[in-house]
Formats: sequence, C-alpha cells, structure tokens
Amino acid sequence: MALKIARTLALAGGVLALAACTADGDTTGVKSASATAAPQVTDTPYPSTYSPYPGVPTALVGATVYDGAGGVIPGGTVLFADGKVEAVGLNLPTTGYQVIDGTGKFVTPGIIDVHSHLGDYPTPSVPAHSDGNEATDPTTPEVWAEHSVWPQDPGFSRALANGGVTALQILPGSANLMGGRSATLKNVPSRTVQGMKFPGAPYGMKMACGENPKRVYGGKGRMPSTRMGNFAVNRQTWLDAHAYLAEENPDRDLAKETLAGVLKGEILVHNHCYRADEMALVMDMAKEMGYRVTAFHHAVEAYKIGDLLRENDVCSAIWADWSGFKMESYDGIPENAALLQKAGACVIIHSDNANGIQRLNQEAAKAQAAGKRMGIDIADAEVIRWLTLNAAKAMGVDAMTGSLETGKMADLVLWNGDPLSVYSRPEKVWIDGALMFDSSDPKHRPVSDFELGQPGEGDVK
Repeated sequence: MALKIARTLALAGGVLALAACTADGDTTGVKSASATAAPQVTDTPYPSTYSPYPGVPTALVGATVYDGAGGVIPGGTVLFADGKVEAVGLNLPTTGYQVIDGTGKFVTPGIIDVHSHLGDYPTPSVPAHSDGNEATDPTTPEVWAEHSVWPQDPGFSRALANGGVTALQILPGSANLMGGRSATLKNVPSRTVQGMKFPGAPYGMKMACGENPKRVYGGKGRMPSTRMGNFAVNRQTWLDAHAYLAEENPDRDLAKETLAGVLKGEILVHNHCYRADEMALVMDMAKEMGYRVTAFHHAVEAYKIGDLLRENDVCSAIWADWSGFKMESYDGIPENAALLQKAGACVIIHSDNANGIQRLNQEAAKAQAAGKRMGIDIADAEVIRWLTLNAAKAMGVDAMTGSLETGKMADLVLWNGDPLSVYSRPEKVWIDGALMFDSSDPKHRPVSDFELGQPGEGDVK
C-alpha cells in the first residue's frame, strides 16, 4: 500500500537506490557478481526494512484512556514522543508537546488483528489474487505468507481508517495441516512487504486441524482424508523434523528449517481449530512432539475447555458470533468469549475477514453483550484487552506494543466516542508516534496506488 503522502519519499528512495547501483560506473560487473555469488544464508533472509514515519511530541489530554492492560483513566493524559509512549496518567505537564484536546473522547492502544489475510487475499477478490493457500501438499511449512502479500491491497488503509488497526498478522489459509509462516506487519504504507514488517516480531506458523485439510486432500484421493489421518501426518512430520534437528550439518531444507524453529521455540504456532476435543488432542500432540500452541484460531468450542486452555497458557482467537456454517462450527455460541474470560483464559477477537477487520471494536462489544445477557459482566477496559494486549501476546510482540506503557511503541487510536459503541469511529490513528490517519484532514487519509483515479478512491465509510 503506497499512499499519496508517501509518493515523494518513495520516488526519492527509488532514485537513491538506482544511484547506489551505478556509483562505480560498472553495472555489468555488479550483475555478474550477483549471478555467481553463493547464496547468503541468514536467520532473516527477508529482514524488515520498516522505518517509522516522522511524528511530533504529542499530548492527548482529557480523554478516557483505556491502557489495554485492563486499566482505565477518566480524563487522562497520554504523552508520546520519538515513537514511544513517555507517560500515561492524570494532570501530566504538557510543555513541549503538541496538545490535542480529547475531552469527551477515548484513547486506546492501536487495534491488533491476530488473524488476517489482507494482502494474501486482497481486494478485489478475484482468482488472480488468491495467494493464501498452497494447496498442493498437506504440509507446506516451507512457504511464507509475506511472499504473497500485495502491499497495495486497499484493505490495509480501510483497516487503519475504519478500524484503528495498527498491526496485524497475515496468515496462510487453512487448506493444509501446516500452511507455512505468518507475517506480522505494521499497518503503514510501503512499496514492499519488508517495509511493513514489524521489526523484532517472531515468525508464526499456521497449522489447521479438522474439516479443511481432510476435505481438501481427501477430495484429491490422498492422505489425510480423516481426522485420524490429520494427526498421523502431523506426527510423522514432527518426527522427521526432530531427525533433521539432530543432524550435525544438515542440508538446507526450507520446510524443516521452519519446523526446527518451532521446536526451538523461535516460531509461534497458530492453530486453526474449531472443536474442543480436537484442541485438547492438539495440546497433547504438542507435548508429545516438544512444541507449544500459542493460540487456537476460530476456536468456536473453546468455551468447553476454558480450564485446559488456561492451564496450558493458550489463547483463543475467536469471532464474536460466527457459527453453524459447517459441521465443526455447529456448537459455536455468542457467549464463547465471556465464558473463556470467566475461566481465566486468554481471549482475542479476530477478523479473518477484510470487512470484519474494520469493525473489531464492534465485534468485541457484541461478545461482551452476549456475556452480560447470561450474567457475566466484563468491564470495558478488560474487553479492550481482547483487541490489543492479548493479541500482541499471542503474536510475541507484547513487550513492544499492545498497551499504553512507558517505553512501548506509540501505537494509539483517538476515538470520537466510546470504542465499544457502534456509533464510534477512529478520529486519529498514530503508529510509532506518527499520525497516519486523521478524519478531519484529507492529507492524512490513506489511498492505495491501486485505487488512484477510480470511483470511491480512498472511501472509508
């Protein structure tokens, strides 16, 4: 996604890059060297090139502040500068800061979506853009979601402007038992996916159990075609990964490198799973094979095993009320999040959808209301955690973002009303202290290059 406001910088960057290539006047020599050089193996062969946009020291004064960690400060002040939160509290001195009056408004950390397919299934949704499922083998840990991400997806700008989304995890689809590595992104305009990659974020690996893999590969007349086949293929793949890890100097194997990263605790497992019995079995398999599940995604029956999820420190990334669209989702209930919260388990509201990511705050409010109807009252400040700090925890970035704490990234949203109201919208959004969206300033309304000159360009309604 490259925005109008970034065009000049982008063009300048391109000119500088060209100048560097031709500085010695011998482009032929450069081409020859690159063609014959041995590949450089690094831990991060596609490193983040993200650099925060420029910001100014800012004080948000007088708003109701939800800190993302369960705290609330009516009439609070948030100070941030140089990309970091400097202080959160009451009646803080604001000398040297640009002061924004937040009276009657609300401040939260930036919204984080732990389960998105933006860029891999971008808008327009046409077959040419379907790049999220490498459905050619039941285990494809060798593929990386970032290699399919299209930065110009208009969904990124809409998630920012309508949903206040400042970070998101792009996952492969769920056709495969092991779908590949995820990509954690900052929701900023960039010409390349590396320019969006969240610096320091660990990789995730997408896994899937249940109906999808057995349907896809059973339909191809191959294993797995049953749930027991799903587990057998998974277990054998993990055993092969252990053998690879035990070798002293193994040949490079992209699939096994990812699996080895999981076994070493460097890559986090995000497991698509619906039924409670399967989630329990997956946690047993993880113990057998020496890895852990960070989060179950969709998890419509998680409410049945809230105690097991709490004991195993596994988050549930769920919808507010999706259910019944296939057999394994039949027992989904709107009270899922509330029952998990009551059990002391980690709750996350996710989207899995280009429209849903624009309204995660409303989805969380729906889940909160469903709990209230059955007598489970969950404080607003705790519900905000479902969209911020809990998601950051599952993505391994909670030490950097997800809550308004001194020293963390200044990823914030100023809402024009209660963020758990259907009538409220982001008024301003900052990422690393840079103002990336301002509803009152057309110069801070992102527009993808893909949309330029088209009807509805940059529409955020």
